[in-house]
Amino acid sequence: MSEQSLLDLIKDHLATTKTQLWVNPGIALEIQDLLRNPDFSIEQVARLILKDQALSGQILRVANSSFFSGLKKVSTIRDAIVRLGAKQILNCVMVVTQKNLYQSKNAEINRQLAALWDHALGCAVGTKWLTEKMGYRELGQEGFLAGLLHDIGKLFLLNVVDNLHQKGKLDADLPGPLLQEILETMHTEYGHRLLTQWNLPDTYIDIARNHHAETPDPHHTLLLALRVVDQTCRKLGVGLNHDPTLILAITPEVNALGVKEITLAELEIVIEDSPALAA
Repeated sequence: MSEQSLLDLIKDHLATTKTQLWVNPGIALEIQDLLRNPDFSIEQVARLILKDQALSGQILRVANSSFFSGLKKVSTIRDAIVRLGAKQILNCVMVVTQKNLYQSKNAEINRQLAALWDHALGCAVGTKWLTEKMGYRELGQEGFLAGLLHDIGKLFLLNVVDNLHQKGKLDADLPGPLLQEILETMHTEYGHRLLTQWNLPDTYIDIARNHHAETPDPHHTLLLALRVVDQTCRKLGVGLNHDPTLILAITPEVNALGVKEITLAELEIVIEDSPALAA
C-alpha cells in the first residue's frame, strides 16, 4: 500500500498515464458533428444510432419514457427522431452513453457516482426547463447538455480514484471528506481539459471551467441559468452536496436573470422529478 497522500497519488497518476484523457461519448459526438450541417437528414442520424444495437434499444426506451412519450409508443429509431427532433435525440444519446460511465465495483465510489449522476441529470433537465421558462427557448437544448456535462471533471476524477483502488494503491475505506475536497478543488480544471479534448463547443467548455467562478459573466445567460440550477440541486441534496440553508432568491444569478420565487419553487419540483427520465 502506498505511503503517498490521496492527492499525490491522483496527481502522479495523471502525470504518468500515457493514454488520452479518458474516453469520449463516441456516437454522441458523431451526431453532434452531423447536426452542425444544416442539410443533415433523419436517415443519417438514424444510421449512426443503429451502429450500436444496445444504444438503439436504450434510445427507444428513453423516447417512450414518461418524460418524452406521446400518445402512442414509437417502435423505430426513425420514429423516435421524428417525435423528439434530432437535437433532442442527441440529448437522449448523451444521457444513455454518459450513464454507462457512472458505475464502479467499489461500493463507496459507486454510491458517489450514483449521486453524481442524479446531479448531472437534475442539472440537465433543470437548465433546459429554466432557460425555456425564462423565454430563452433557443438555449434549451444547449442547457440540457451543459447541465449533463458541467461536472464531468468529478466523474473523471472518481474514475481515476477507482483505477487507483483497483491497482491496490488505495485502501478499501476511502477517505470521504478528503475525496470530496479534491473533487471540489480539481473538477473544473479537468472538466475543462476533457471537454476541450472532445472538441465540444466553447459554450460547454466555458461552463465546465467557470460554473463555480467567483464572478461569473453577467451576460452569459446559459452559465447563469446552470448556476441557479446547480445551487438548487445543492439545496435539495440532489448530488454529492447538500445545503438546505441556501436562499436562492438572493443569489446574484437569480437577480441577474430576474427569476421569480414561484419559478424557483417550480424548478425544485422539476429537478426532483428528473431522475425518472433515465430510470
